[in-house]
Amino acid sequence: MMGQNGMISLWDQTAQERPADGMNLPATVDLVIVGGGYTGLSTALHAAEAGLSAHVIEAHDIGHGGSGRNVGLVNAGVWMPPSAVRATLGPDHGPRFLRRFADGPALVFDLIERHQIRCEATRTGTIHAAHAPAGLRDLEARWRDWAQMGEPVDLLGPEAMAEKLGSRRYQGGLLDHRAGTVNPMGYVRGLARAARAAGAGISTGVQVTGLEQAGGGWRVKTTAGPVAARAVVLGTNAYTDTLWPGLSRSFTPICYFQLATVALGERVAKILPEGQGVWDTAPVMRSIRRDAMGRLIIGSMGRIHGDVTGGLSLRWARRELARLFPDLGPVRFEEAWDGQIAMTPDHLPRIHELAPGLYTPIGYNGRGITTGTIFGQAIAGLLTGRAASELPLPITTLAPVVSAPMMRRVYALGFAVQQMLRSL
Repeated sequence: MMGQNGMISLWDQTAQERPADGMNLPATVDLVIVGGGYTGLSTALHAAEAGLSAHVIEAHDIGHGGSGRNVGLVNAGVWMPPSAVRATLGPDHGPRFLRRFADGPALVFDLIERHQIRCEATRTGTIHAAHAPAGLRDLEARWRDWAQMGEPVDLLGPEAMAEKLGSRRYQGGLLDHRAGTVNPMGYVRGLARAARAAGAGISTGVQVTGLEQAGGGWRVKTTAGPVAARAVVLGTNAYTDTLWPGLSRSFTPICYFQLATVALGERVAKILPEGQGVWDTAPVMRSIRRDAMGRLIIGSMGRIHGDVTGGLSLRWARRELARLFPDLGPVRFEEAWDGQIAMTPDHLPRIHELAPGLYTPIGYNGRGITTGTIFGQAIAGLLTGRAASELPLPITTLAPVVSAPMMRRVYALGFAVQQMLRSL
């Protein structure tokens, strides 16, 4: 869904970094990257810095997909707790994956600093909030896992949680000091600027229509003509289409919606005073954060029903803010939008080699900022001579999620019902 005034999100309107101008396609290049989001632009930046000629092809504008519709939480780790990651990935890849993802926020913030990306970055952490006693028990187990690794993560009791959030609706929380928040569109546009400065090319408004193996490499067919490349990376994640057979059926797409208030000034001085972003342990997850201008942005799983002038999602947002912050009073909303998340059955991402020289990282499960940045760096390393064993995950072959079409409908219905019940 597009937001107000043709913008895809609040971040599209407020990002200080400007959209990248499109370039003409080259005839030949070392690496073609399909998709101008975090994955594609991190791949392009790191590949160009390593000496490859890289070109990003984006069908719309930079950040048009999940990167520009993100909540903006720069989180460490994935949905699974560390002990479950080790059990799933084994003694070799498990610890390597956890180390890379524990350091993920540092990679993001180092890039922001090095390239002076204007994206309202804060490094005061993020908070995973316990919506119920069962949620608090889950967070306690996660805290023990991270503490055993020596990571800077604090378990918050009810009083500390109320102080950080400005609400007593949660029973506790897990404060991750490694993490932070950004304007997600500002970050992805800044990556585009940095990639171009490193020598990468970017073409926007160009659709890739086909991929053919040719001469030991690839012939990439587009609406602006063909490009010959030694290697191709598909960085489309939840916005994957039918370009490569079966790829769009390798995950379950779900929607996530958000609504942003107008700037509220001193009215929100006690809400998230340190600037953390929050998401909770509820089965239908909710998120809440502030931006640099004092807007509150609240979101949950599902698509937008209506807009900022009326409809189910607006009623939901008003009721949720009233529950969280009863002293806040009525607020006006200025933007509403939704985006897609690629969910995998085990909540872990994938790196697929679809054919020789054709790679795709996919299935980010709502952790696009760090995952896309990490995987872009890792794929660029692989293409410039690093061993596949150094990747955060083993390379796997494509496998369909047979239940995905049905589950997409089930989730959509369930999320809509949840919005309706929570808006009463």
